[in-house]
Amino acid sequence: MNITGRLTKDAKVSTLSDSRQVVNFSVAINESYKNKKGDKVEQTTFFDCAYWVSPRVAEWLTKGTVVELTGMVSARAWTGNDGEPRAGLNFNTSNIKLHGGGKKSESGQEVKTGQNAEQGSKKATIKEPEDDIPF
Repeated sequence: MNITGRLTKDAKVSTLSDSRQVVNFSVAINESYKNKKGDKVEQTTFFDCAYWVSPRVAEWLTKGTVVELTGMVSARAWTGNDGEPRAGLNFNTSNIKLHGGGKKSESGQEVKTGQNAEQGSKKATIKEPEDDIPF
């Protein structure tokens, strides 16, 4: 699945107890349409995203950056501290393409990983060095 949205805050890198690192960030997707009465309706959907491939991309994932993400979506439900039911959407990201707009990003910069990084691109790419393989 692909989604395109804007980061709501700077990405954070977390280190798990088994020493694996994950980049967490949130993306907002805005949609607008006209209802039957002709009134404009705006709707925002938020995704909590996780990227496991490389923590180094966090420096480009800054608030306001427009990103195109490829991955898988899942839903979660929980009870809030106030006892009210809550729900949210998670997006397990496998590929990130930056479209600019944030503090540090450049328009059109692309972050590629895995097989996509090996294929190359005319756009700037960020690739893990060969000696940085975790196994």
